[in-house]
Amino acid sequence: MSSPRKLRVAIIGLGFGAEFIPIYQAHPDAELVAICRRNKAELDRCAQQFGIAKAYTDYDALLNDPDIDAVHINSPIPDHGPQTLKALKAGKHVACTVPMATSKAEIEEIVKLQRTVGKTYMMMETVVYSREYLFAKDLYDRGVLGRIQFLRGSHQQDMDGWPNYWPGLPPMWYATHCVSPCLAVLSDPAKGKNAVAESVVCHGSGRIREELIPKYGSPFAIESATFKIAGSDVVAEVTRSLFDTARQYRESFDVTASNVSFEWQQVEGEDPVLHTRGLPESQIPRRVKVPDFASRLPEPIRKFTGAIHDATHLSFLQGAGHGGSHPHLVHQFVMAAQGHQPAFPDAPTSANWTLVGICAHESAMKGGERVAIPQY
Repeated sequence: MSSPRKLRVAIIGLGFGAEFIPIYQAHPDAELVAICRRNKAELDRCAQQFGIAKAYTDYDALLNDPDIDAVHINSPIPDHGPQTLKALKAGKHVACTVPMATSKAEIEEIVKLQRTVGKTYMMMETVVYSREYLFAKDLYDRGVLGRIQFLRGSHQQDMDGWPNYWPGLPPMWYATHCVSPCLAVLSDPAKGKNAVAESVVCHGSGRIREELIPKYGSPFAIESATFKIAGSDVVAEVTRSLFDTARQYRESFDVTASNVSFEWQQVEGEDPVLHTRGLPESQIPRRVKVPDFASRLPEPIRKFTGAIHDATHLSFLQGAGHGGSHPHLVHQFVMAAQGHQPAFPDAPTSANWTLVGICAHESAMKGGERVAIPQY
């Protein structure tokens, strides 16, 4: 359904963020009106490349622009919380790449402020709109999997050489890619029923290089956590690594269920596996081709779920934009900001997904003590 007026969006941060420009430009209910980056030469190059009239180096000046309804924040992790708060105070809808923030205080402030101002907030979590996740979620919703018994997420990535706020970052501070599917699969956002993690136990393992430790005081090469889900007998396990761990990049999600279990592919280029109970042992596992879910999107942006051959960012080179999730994220945000449906994840849900990781690292630093997750 088209809206009488398009949502006028500005994108903040033009590394990863630039990938979303053509999607907003093609969306029938959105208009990309401005971009923002500190580096003026790169800002001007991007504005010229995509034909964008307004280009800001000053975020505060952008927020004062009355032509902008919403901002999509793709800035460095330490900026997410402060920039989100400024945008909400300026009366803008906010989409923000993960994580929501890096402290409990900032997260609580965002949730409370969003409720006060009444603007949409959505954390742009890619995994819960990837084709693999959408496939597993569809199987569960149709009853194919049966009763979910256990959930597992894993996100392993080598961050050496990335910008200077990354070295030594606690692995679980950037855990939403493996936490989110474990909670989203049990959620029904259309009915406002979103699964919530209530407590977490985490252990750190191994040790990163000594020169990486002082910035955040985190020594662990790997952090592995289990968390309890409120009102459920299901427990989820998640594992994260960022430095000094040999592993091909992988964001993955497994569902162990009573009838059929789903396992994300182990390495790039493989297909996921379904395990069907009751068959001869040799027939239980089978690889499956995951369908594209572009039909859920407006026709002009469906092409963005597939391979974008002229892209240079890792997310497009490794699987068409995080499993084809980018156009789904844009569409969900635009529809939510225009009042057609709830944001998913909304502010409280984004807070919970992010807090699992923050509290997990706290648990690891305390030798595996159980930590209650604040509920906002």
